[in-house]
Amino acid sequence: MGSSIGANIRRERERLRWSQARLAGEVCRLAGVQGDPVGRQEISRWETGKRTPREWLPILAAALGVPVDVLQAPQSPAEPPLPTLADFLPEDDPLAPLSGREGRRIGSGQITDLQQRVHGLRLADDFLAGGDLIRPALRELRRAVKLYREHAHTDVIGRDLLRQLGELAQIAGWIASDAGQHEEAERIYRLGISAARQAEDFTLAGNIAGSLAYQFSNTGREAEGVTLAQAALHDAADAPPKARALYLDRVAWAHTKANQPQPAMRALGEAGEALTADTPGTESPAYLYWVDAGELRVMESRVYTELRRPLRAVPLLREVLKEYDATHTREMALYLSWLAVAYADANEPAEAAAVAERVISLSADVASERTAERVRVVLDRLSEYADVPEVRAVLDSAA
Repeated sequence: MGSSIGANIRRERERLRWSQARLAGEVCRLAGVQGDPVGRQEISRWETGKRTPREWLPILAAALGVPVDVLQAPQSPAEPPLPTLADFLPEDDPLAPLSGREGRRIGSGQITDLQQRVHGLRLADDFLAGGDLIRPALRELRRAVKLYREHAHTDVIGRDLLRQLGELAQIAGWIASDAGQHEEAERIYRLGISAARQAEDFTLAGNIAGSLAYQFSNTGREAEGVTLAQAALHDAADAPPKARALYLDRVAWAHTKANQPQPAMRALGEAGEALTADTPGTESPAYLYWVDAGELRVMESRVYTELRRPLRAVPLLREVLKEYDATHTREMALYLSWLAVAYADANEPAEAAAVAERVISLSADVASERTAERVRVVLDRLSEYADVPEVRAVLDSAA
């Protein structure tokens, strides 16, 4: 019964598109209690079946606007529910305010300042690698969490601050992942998901979760990558077209890494369709400035390469690279690495060796674990053609 009640609570909360923190606040308000005897963590425990609401059940039902028997109804075993981002939240809430907040009340000026710093960090990531940015990124994140936890603010300012915390966690997690600090990146991403959901910004929560799914897919956790990428897409049903295109791109990559070609290709097609709906006048979050048709072609070409379809991958990659900004050294090295592998798959070892030389040269001064890993992948693929002189020269030079 407890697990059924928990699933019903979560279903009704998600129907209202409320965060767990929002539901906790409504329960306390209706109960007319002082303090926070019911918080986000308690809602999480009820939803996961770790605890039973008992005397809180009538108040929960009133807060959710349903009769008590709706929450007590047994679950239908017909089909397992789709996963939601709540399944991936941390047990302990690192964003819980301290018991006694000190210092001055913060306002919109601090939000604007943080917003500018977050955007600056995002722009820096276009040109610098994770190893160069990890320290300032973590420093900014710690400062922002401290600002939220230790200073007084209105509910509106608090939500804006949580939203900026989520954006900061997304780029900081990406930077940590690029630096090869995957455990740290996962902690940062989970913090960001929690912040975004407490701010009730489900588009942002989906973006952060998609970033974590991408890391899972690339670090040997392919099944988790598929599950989380799909959850991110499902939970952000009302996201703008550009955001949905990005989520679908990540679903495509997750299926690709899990060696599931058909759903990967289907998600690629849906991503393209979603982007066509991004017409002039459609509003998208500023942090999605880089998502466009060119980026979708990049993902499409990478999917074809990973699925060993070089005849489709090579023309796409050459087209993408011809138009790409060469000052973005890390991305240029990454995209060239897929071209090198695609040439090898097409039984063109000399061409693959020539591209591999560029990959190695560009990667030499880039403090990115992503590029380092791609160099290893390229060299491993080239080793199958070690008897070809051009390939032998590249392998010997790299050794």
